[in-house]
This record gives sequence, C-alpha cells and structure tokens, in this order.
Amino acid sequence: MDRILKRFKLLGEKEEYSVIIKNITDGISFRGTNLWILIFAIFIASLGLNVNSTAVIIGAMLISPLMGPILGLGLGLGINDLVLLRRALSNYVYAVIVGLITSTFYFILTPLNDAHSELLSRTYPTIYDVLIAFFGGLAGIVATSSKLKGNVIPGVAIATALMPPLCTAGYGLATLQWNFFFGAFYLFIINTVFIAIATFVTVRLLKIPHKVIPDIKTEKTTKRIIIILLFTTLAPSIYLGYDIVMQDRFNKSAVNFIEKECIFTNNYLLNKKIDAKNKSIVLTYGGEIIPDEVIKKTINKLENYSLQNTTLKIKQGFSYLTENKESSDQLSELSYALQTKNHEIINLQFKLDSIININDIGKQIYAELTVEYTHLVSLKIARSTILVKNNSSLPNSAIILLKFKKQLSKKEKSNVETWLKVRLNDEKINVIFED
Repeated sequence: MDRILKRFKLLGEKEEYSVIIKNITDGISFRGTNLWILIFAIFIASLGLNVNSTAVIIGAMLISPLMGPILGLGLGLGINDLVLLRRALSNYVYAVIVGLITSTFYFILTPLNDAHSELLSRTYPTIYDVLIAFFGGLAGIVATSSKLKGNVIPGVAIATALMPPLCTAGYGLATLQWNFFFGAFYLFIINTVFIAIATFVTVRLLKIPHKVIPDIKTEKTTKRIIIILLFTTLAPSIYLGYDIVMQDRFNKSAVNFIEKECIFTNNYLLNKKIDAKNKSIVLTYGGEIIPDEVIKKTINKLENYSLQNTTLKIKQGFSYLTENKESSDQLSELSYALQTKNHEIINLQFKLDSIININDIGKQIYAELTVEYTHLVSLKIARSTILVKNNSSLPNSAIILLKFKKQLSKKEKSNVETWLKVRLNDEKINVIFED
C-alpha cells in the first residue's frame, strides 16, 4: 500500500518555492509583449468563432497569456501576499477590458454576423464547465509547481478555454445580444474563479510558505470570501447543469416515443421538432390523412414515456416548408421541380397521343388501300426528323413503307403516292416501296 501511495506524492518532483512563485509572477503583467500577444490571440479567437473553425480557436487558446494573472490570484490568496493579489487582480481586469474591446471592435467590423455552433456553445455554462475549470486549474498549478512540466500548460489552456467565452462576450456587445454577453461572460468568470480556487488549494497543500503569517481573523475572512465566491459562481451553473440533464432526458424520451408510437400506415415522417424547454413535439407527415381518433390515441400515450404536460402537434403535407426562410427556399425549389415535371409529363403525353394517333391513321390507310390493292402485304408509318448539311434539320415528315405481293408499275406507284399525299394532306410525305 505504501508503494502505491508513494506514486502519488508530489514532493519528490516539486520545484523550489522561489522558482514556483517567480514562474507565476512573471506571467502576471500585461505590458509590451504579453499585451500584444493577448490582442493578437483575441483577434485569432474571434476569427475562429466567426468562421466556426475549431482549429483556429485552439490555436488562439494556445498562445493566450490569460492564465498568468489567474494563477497569480490563486497564489496570492494561498500565500497571503496581498501585494501579489492586488497586482494579479489589476492585470486580470485590464486584460479582460482589453479583450472585450478588441473582440467587440472585430465583431463590429466583420461582415459575418451569424452565430455558429462555436459561438452558441459558449453562452450556456453549466456545472460541467465548473468541473473542467477546477480540474484544469489543478493540472495547471501542479505542472507549474513541478520540475517535470511537460506539455501540460498548453493542454490546460485548451481545456479551460478562457479565450472563446471572452470573445463571445465581445460578440454579444457588438451585436447588442445581451444573452450572448452575459452567458459567455459568466462562463469566463467560472473558468477564472475555479482555476484560481484550484491554484489556492494546491498552494496550501504544497505548503508554500506564507508571505505574511495571517492572524485568525484574517484567515476566517479569507475563507468566508472564498466560500461566498464559490457559492455565487457555482449555484447558477448547478441549476443550468440540472436543466441540461432534464432537457437531455426529455429529448431521449421524445425520440423513443416517436420511434415506437408515431408510425402511421401509408405515411412518412417528413420533419420533427423537439423543444425540450417548452415541452413540445411537432411532427410533419406526408401521405394519407391521419384520422383524428388516431392522433388522440397517440397523444394519450405520452404519459407512458414520462412526457406529461407535453404538447404534441401533428401536421400533414408540406406545411413545414413554409415555417422558415430556408424551408421557404425549399418550397420554391420544390414548386419549380413539380412544374418542370408537369411539363415533361404533358410533353410525353403529347408524344404518346401522337404515336397512338399515327397508329390509328395507319390502320385506316391500310384498310382503304387494300380495297384497291388486294395484294398489299404490309404498311409501316412513322414520323422522322431529316438532318441535312451543317447539322441543320428540316421539319418532321411522315415516312410510309409499303410492301406488295407483286411489284407495282411506275404509274401505279405514282398513283399510290399521290393518293397518300391527298389522304394525309401532306405534300412532304416520303413513300417507300419495299421489294
């Protein structure tokens, strides 16, 4: 057991206290190089959010120097260094203001104003973001305190994601969408508080010497401040986390209900909308009309899937296509496609009618000719396009192929050809006598 516990001890790899403090304090200040790197990182992150590129956002998080003052806040609290605490806090506030101004400026100028998934994912913080920030902060301070730092710090910068929510808050300011601003800024504060708390806890566990030995009253005040800060930051995220869990349950129950109870004969599910917040399900079907009694029976089955107080609305036909702009475009395309198909059907029907008509005419002509020429064996009639030089074509003309038991004389052939032209009222008819 002792051998197993030794594997978890940090003291053997711990850096000198003075080196730990220096490493953290060196990254606190935002002036010169650090300030410009922050501005460039903000621009990169804003671009990544704007074009919905995860790779670009990760790159911005890797070069961001925002972790410095946050670790400084935790260290200042942990070793009771009020000077360091004030310095870290002032630099942190300065960095936040610069970040907000830079991102707001970018989103005011950019012509792309749509909120993509990368932006939307930063506006709804939950308890899971708290846990990510806390464990990310633990990893960051443990790595900073160790001689074997490895590549932990870049990983912590990506995991805790400080840059994207700050830039999303700037997007909210630029577009005056306050739900974006407050949601994203709250996520940024969560990350800040719990990285700082994780640093504070680790500094105390590593027993880094206090700068000033606190008296009992000061120690109690510090603990109260931390507890109040934790509670005010944690409470809303717990509620939002619970809300996400309940919405996820609703979505799973709704999908299960649709798959098992909403299959109707001779109908196809064209579209489904599940709204967990408002507890509503909208289904659009194409096919035969679904009877009202069937719809009522389906609604009554909602309770069997823990979907009490859920509104189920069943639409029939292509009504879903008119519900939004994109669907409206689809409706226009569908209407155009239907019109095109309708024209094709009419043309095909016309051609079919022509074929049927020419067959009927052929039968009549054959019957009339056999009265005069009893030795007529067969008659073939068709319409064709005559192609001539330079790829041009002449109007369609009829071709008639005649076959007799005995060969006709030139005069007889001329009489037949003249009779056919008069009979069909077509001077351009081509008559061919088969041997």
